[in-house]
Amino acid sequence: MWEQKNQTFNRDFILLGLLHPNQYGLLFLTLILIIFMVAIMGNTVLILLIRLDIRLHTPMYYLLSHLSFTDILHISNIVPNMASNFISGRKSITFAGCGFQIFLSLIFLGAECLLLAAMSYDRYVAICHPLRYPILMNHRISVFMASGCWLGGTINSTIHTTYALHLPFCARAIDHFFCEVPAMLKLSCVDTSQYEGGVYVSAVFFLLIPFSIILASYGQILRTVFHIKSMEAQKKAFSTCSSHLVVVVMYYGPFIFTYMRPKSYHTPGQDKVLAILYTILTPMLNPIIYSLRNKDVLCALKKVLGKTLKQRN
Repeated sequence: MWEQKNQTFNRDFILLGLLHPNQYGLLFLTLILIIFMVAIMGNTVLILLIRLDIRLHTPMYYLLSHLSFTDILHISNIVPNMASNFISGRKSITFAGCGFQIFLSLIFLGAECLLLAAMSYDRYVAICHPLRYPILMNHRISVFMASGCWLGGTINSTIHTTYALHLPFCARAIDHFFCEVPAMLKLSCVDTSQYEGGVYVSAVFFLLIPFSIILASYGQILRTVFHIKSMEAQKKAFSTCSSHLVVVVMYYGPFIFTYMRPKSYHTPGQDKVLAILYTILTPMLNPIIYSLRNKDVLCALKKVLGKTLKQRN
């Protein structure tokens, strides 16, 4: 067994990837790179606007800036390596590189799950308890919440990465476009049912509980909105809640389906499609849905662009 583990540490893995080396694969790669650029630009612009405009120095936008930063790091951890492997034709990844990718991916996934829950709580307090908002959601509390999200993601990632990489592997080929724990478990030579139990426990803390908090928060928000007499205010609240819930379902749904199924029920095709949703599409949609439909952010964007044009003139 010890020799088997040593061999595991001394050899590379092979990522079979998502794209086939043909014209359709190249077309799909081009589409992914466009999504990647939109995600990077959208989230970067959002972070800069939040830092530059003093009106956006609120707990909601502070948490949103952390979400955007997470999205930038998350998609950058996946897409460049996938594109490089497709263009070069090289599919191998070192054991250390694979472990580092798993470690970063789990940090960003965990932090984003908790951040989305924190943001839903912020909206709940703002709409359902507006008079108590300065006490329940001030800058100090928002910093504490954001720090807790990153710390929770890091601790969870450290535990799972360490355990997963110490498993003995009987095969080298990972049928995925990046190193992910469920795909790697299928390569293990030993029974991983006990470890899968640990994955379920983590999924409860990082998926089911935050998802329940989000649903409860928006449920209370909608209940409060029903008592508002202004139709315009109701429409605004419904529009905000519906767009946010679309992102939440797109992120949590595939994530839950991937990490809460037994290893025997995983198929490479399903896992790849689901992973595209929460690693590539969601980072692109978050800045669009959470900000570009927001009047405060649009006003800040117009203000910054106006100043830039005046300086150039």
